[in-house]
Amino acid sequence: MAAFVTFEDVSKVYHSGEIEIRAVDHISFTIEKGEFCVIVGPSGAGKTTVLNMLGGMDACSGGTITVDGTRVSGFNARQLTTYRRHDIGFVFQFYNLVGNLTALENVELAAQICKDPLDAATVLNEVGLSARANNFPGQLSGGEQQRVAIARALAMDPEVILFDEPTSALDPEMVGEVLSVMQKLAQEGLTMLVVTHEMGFARNVSSKTVFMENGVVVEQAPSHEFFAHPREERTREFLRKIEHTA
Repeated sequence: MAAFVTFEDVSKVYHSGEIEIRAVDHISFTIEKGEFCVIVGPSGAGKTTVLNMLGGMDACSGGTITVDGTRVSGFNARQLTTYRRHDIGFVFQFYNLVGNLTALENVELAAQICKDPLDAATVLNEVGLSARANNFPGQLSGGEQQRVAIARALAMDPEVILFDEPTSALDPEMVGEVLSVMQKLAQEGLTMLVVTHEMGFARNVSSKTVFMENGVVVEQAPSHEFFAHPREERTREFLRKIEHTA
C-alpha cells in the first residue's frame, strides 16, 4: 500500500539568467497518514522549497508528488487552487493574521475558502484561546497569534498541515505554548510536516526525521533512530553542532 504522501525523485530548479540554482535535487521520501514528520538541516538546504511544493505554492521541476494516491505535481492552476483550499493547511513563520479582525474572525476566514470548515470557536478552544476570541491580533502575544494561525489552518480540516519554522519569530518564552499545541495535534493523529530548528521538540515529539543539505536528503529515519543512531557522518556532524550550540 502506497504511503499517504510520496516524494519520488523530486527536483526544483530555478534559473537566474544563465545560472541554474538546484534548490531541491532528486529527493525521495514518504509520510504515512497520521505521521508527524520533521525536516531539519542548515539554512539553504531546500526545506521550505519542499513545503511549498507539497503545499501547491510552487511547482516541482521534475519527479512526482502524490497525496493520498493523487498526483498533485501534475495539477493545473485551477486544480492547485482547489487543492490548497481543501486539502492543505499551512502555518508560516509569520502569522499573516488580518489586523482588523478578531481572533475568532481570523479563524472564520477558513469558512470562506473551504467547503467543509470546522467550527471556528471549537478550534480556537482546541488551541487554548477561547478567552481571547474577541481580541484583535495587536492585543495578542506572538505565541497567541501563532496559535490563532494554527487554528485557522485546522479549521480548514485539511488532509495535511505544513509548518514552516512556526516558532522562529517568537520570543523564547512563547515557543513552548506553540510547541505544546503542535504536540497535542500530533497525539490526535494529524498528518504533519514541519520544518524546524527545535531539535529537542523534533527528537521528543516527531515520529520521522528527514535531514536535508544542499537540496538533497542526506538521511531519513524514525526520529528515535535518527537522533540516537544516525548512520551518516554528515548527520552526526550536524547533530554535534546543534548540541554544542544549544
